[in-house]
Amino acid sequence: MTKDQKDNLFLLVKSLTKSEKRQFKLYVGRLGVNQDSKFLNLFNLLDKAQSYNEAVIFKSGVVKKQQLANVKAHLYKQILISLKLNPSHQNIRSQIREQLDFASILYHKGLYKQSLKILDKAKELAIVNEEKNLAYEIVELEKVIESQYITRSISSRADELTVQAKSLSEANVITSKLSNLSLQLYSIILKTGYVKNEEESQAVTTYFEDRLPKVKRADLGFREKLWLYKAYLWYSFLMQDFLNCYKYALKWVDLFYENPNMISLNPVFFLKGNNYLLESLYFIKNKPKFIKKLDEFYEVVNQKHFPKDENVSSLVFLYGNFHKINQFFIDGSFEEGLTLIPQIETELIKFSSKIDEHHKMVFYYKFASLHFGAGNNKECIFYLDKIISNKSLSMREDLLCFSRVLNLVAHYEAGLDYHLETLLRSTYKFLIKMNDLHEVQKEMIKFIRGLQDVYPQDIKKEFIKLLEVLKQYEGHPFERRAFLYLDVISWLESKIDNKPVGQVVKDKYLKMYE
Repeated sequence: MTKDQKDNLFLLVKSLTKSEKRQFKLYVGRLGVNQDSKFLNLFNLLDKAQSYNEAVIFKSGVVKKQQLANVKAHLYKQILISLKLNPSHQNIRSQIREQLDFASILYHKGLYKQSLKILDKAKELAIVNEEKNLAYEIVELEKVIESQYITRSISSRADELTVQAKSLSEANVITSKLSNLSLQLYSIILKTGYVKNEEESQAVTTYFEDRLPKVKRADLGFREKLWLYKAYLWYSFLMQDFLNCYKYALKWVDLFYENPNMISLNPVFFLKGNNYLLESLYFIKNKPKFIKKLDEFYEVVNQKHFPKDENVSSLVFLYGNFHKINQFFIDGSFEEGLTLIPQIETELIKFSSKIDEHHKMVFYYKFASLHFGAGNNKECIFYLDKIISNKSLSMREDLLCFSRVLNLVAHYEAGLDYHLETLLRSTYKFLIKMNDLHEVQKEMIKFIRGLQDVYPQDIKKEFIKLLEVLKQYEGHPFERRAFLYLDVISWLESKIDNKPVGQVVKDKYLKMYE
């Protein structure tokens, strides 16, 4: 069954909409000879099949075993050509490439003037839409043509093209350096999460500063600014500098609002910018701005002209629902947030092939945290088990670690003491193995282990002691990250004051805005 799911052709066929299937059949049917072709018959078979099974294909007689690889390759290519012709998959970028292809054909036919005319228009379109890589490619083809055919239409043509090529090349080099830096920083945070100590902090800062190109922001175009803000954003996230995260995420999103035509051309970057903006506001606990920006996000993505392809739709689902949940963590309104869980779980099935395992687990961690905040500890354990029991999971180390720690606390709260010692040992071993055992986690494990030997009337004293110990880490530059995933301080205060966790979080939130 695993092999079935990984067949690329089958997945492509199953991803097609009704209109795309209809267009494909019209496209291949334009030639009468294709009406009963092997690749079309194979398409019809795969379209009706529930899973990919080569034995069924051979039994149908559609194609012989020795022909299958070639027929599949041909069908795959024909589907892609058909999709390329579909208006829903065409944008400025594809239009420029198409014009470049036309110009290249005219050039090879010796129709130089016609080729140059098309290239000039395509280049203007590329520059206006910040497609500088394509613009550079166009200039290079113009140089080739000019070297063979002197148009005399512009006396300084050679100088003009040389200056353009140099300018575009420099812009592309800056973009490349910034995108490389941004990608490397993103890779670090995905693998290890935030910096854990002074040594890591220095290493990341040195890495960032050494690779950040020296630029004047006033001279940068849209794309260079976008990658610059991304690089600063990821550096700020790694350093847990959430005010600067907010600053650069806001610059990123505002850049799109200043260049609205870029939203439909680069919808994924627009969505990601909003995701990080909302995440920053969540971390600095500014709910009024958070709600305002979430509303603005949905206002744009629900507009008719906003792209609606599968990739964009899955990201809208992912980011929108992450932050719909996050709003309830800001002020402790956990029970209100519980109503989202069944709805999101239903939609997760719909997007299952578009959302990776890591992000599914992030949803489960959020579901678990909502239930924990609402006092539903067994439901919390249910969702955490989906993460902990996933042995093939590749996700951020910090989330894996805090899933284990929260699992310990939830078991204690639920009164499931009978295998707490086993859980303590497995959690400790896991954290040691992950090299992620911080002071907050050490104190939590020590506390829960010690609770088994404490008399009931002395438990509150132990909670107070632990609170005093953990309070010193609340503002610590490297230890405070523990509280981003698990608000242990509020949990302890709820135990000491005999209040629900949600009420404690809400009281703190309201105090911030007195």
